[in-house]
Amino acid sequence: MKVPTFQLQVPGAEGREKSLENDDLLPIPQEKRTWDFLTFNLFWFSAVGTVANWLGGGSFLTYGITVWDGILCNFFGYLLISLFMVLNGRFGAVYHCGFPVYCRGSFGVYGAAWPVFNRALSACVWNGVNTVTGGQCVYILLHSIFPSIARIPNHMPEASALDTAQMIGFFLFWFATCFALFLAIPKWPLLIKIKLVAYVLSTIGMLSIALHASGGVGDTLTAKAKVHGSEKAWLIVRFTLLSAAGCSTFASNASDWQRNASKPKDPIWGQILGFPLSNFIVTLCGMITAASSQRISKDGEVIWNPLDYLDMILSDNYTAANRAGAFFISLGFIYSSLFSCLFENVYPCGQDVAALCPKYISIKRAFAICQVVTVVINPWFLLGSAGIFISFLASYQIFLFSIVGVLLVDYYIISKGRMDLGYLFTADRNGPYWYSYGCNWRAFAAYIVGAGVNFCGFLDNMGVKGFSLGVVRSFYFAFITTGCAAGLTYYLLARFFPQENYKTYRELKFREWSQDEVEMYAAGKREIVPERASQTPSVEEKSDLDVTAVSVLPA
Repeated sequence: MKVPTFQLQVPGAEGREKSLENDDLLPIPQEKRTWDFLTFNLFWFSAVGTVANWLGGGSFLTYGITVWDGILCNFFGYLLISLFMVLNGRFGAVYHCGFPVYCRGSFGVYGAAWPVFNRALSACVWNGVNTVTGGQCVYILLHSIFPSIARIPNHMPEASALDTAQMIGFFLFWFATCFALFLAIPKWPLLIKIKLVAYVLSTIGMLSIALHASGGVGDTLTAKAKVHGSEKAWLIVRFTLLSAAGCSTFASNASDWQRNASKPKDPIWGQILGFPLSNFIVTLCGMITAASSQRISKDGEVIWNPLDYLDMILSDNYTAANRAGAFFISLGFIYSSLFSCLFENVYPCGQDVAALCPKYISIKRAFAICQVVTVVINPWFLLGSAGIFISFLASYQIFLFSIVGVLLVDYYIISKGRMDLGYLFTADRNGPYWYSYGCNWRAFAAYIVGAGVNFCGFLDNMGVKGFSLGVVRSFYFAFITTGCAAGLTYYLLARFFPQENYKTYRELKFREWSQDEVEMYAAGKREIVPERASQTPSVEEKSDLDVTAVSVLPA
């Protein structure tokens, strides 16, 4: 039997610029685009059944609004962000490339490394956060089987969010995530369907065990608002926009999973309807469960975290029925957390890291890097000092949406949907995405302006005081104002300091490549036409430039 040999360089076709491309970055071939309309509709119903979403708008209630106000804030916030997900993921749905390649069109073939690095770092941190949650789920499962695990002496410092027993769960979950990454990406839709079943069963189980243990719900669901008038109105606006901003990572890298779409229209309704509706159902179930905890918890306090609730039920009443219920519910939560890590963190991070050094890093190797970094950053300590860390994660929206503003303007207004795929993978100095030494200074200037508009609000959210009420409230709208400021700045700079794609397409109508054109490119049958790289077309020739930048030839 032949032993496979390790190759340092990622295998690729002859003649490629390996500093900018490998198979994982190129458009996904048609036979591997396995996400259809049903997959995208089920995707979010599967993805949102996590512990974090069960908590829902629970933190909002401490400000005096009602449960139903919090649920509706979440729903409309998620509905708002779903529109940005559809718009910003369109490049992936049409050209079947991910976020790193998408950024090259506006930031330049080398300049794209900055937004890609930002997104990769964010994904690694969030993967650590979700792995901590997954570890807590594993601990509950082990507690339902082995009661002695709750008596393991704790040797972790006070700064840790996990004790010694929960650290066992952390590493078991981490290893499970590593093994799941061996599954071929085109087969991942199978995980979506399995996850949907697990989500439904765990939700029903959690509601049943909670209501049975408590004998009903407390007064939380019927409690009236403690704030009124303009104060309540501002809170509703604030929490709606905070719900949207909390999902800014989904909007920034939506092309990473939409690139798997069988047809460009398949992701649209799955995002617009599936995302807010699925979150609404999960949040509602989480609120009902939390409300029931008020009847049996000490001092009548509401327990928002379902894992804490399960652990309390097991500790107070370690019966066979409760143990069985906790086992299957925690198993469902484990799978939910695993799904969240794979699709929302590791997969986007893999594409980002692979794009930073495609000559040596494939997407599978990037998965491994992400998993190593997840442990190296010690997320249990980050969450142990949760105050500033959580505030930073919540405020990171201004940096991500500054990127989104540039990307949307470039795709829909500057390039008119026409992306020259051939030039997104080459450092040709005469290509439209070379700009200045591979970087587009206009995009970076727009990025800085967009982030700068709300930087004072960012500092206030991080605990720096002394800012006016207007500055504080303006940060509620940060993801909108940041995106608009960055996008407008980018458009003005591209217009008054014209760049190649603006000059080429400014008089043309919006037109994206057809799927046949993309498929021919994905099959590897392309050659960059020298004439296109050496001259700027006349106005008469522009109407013929839709895809002639790439001449499709026999292999």
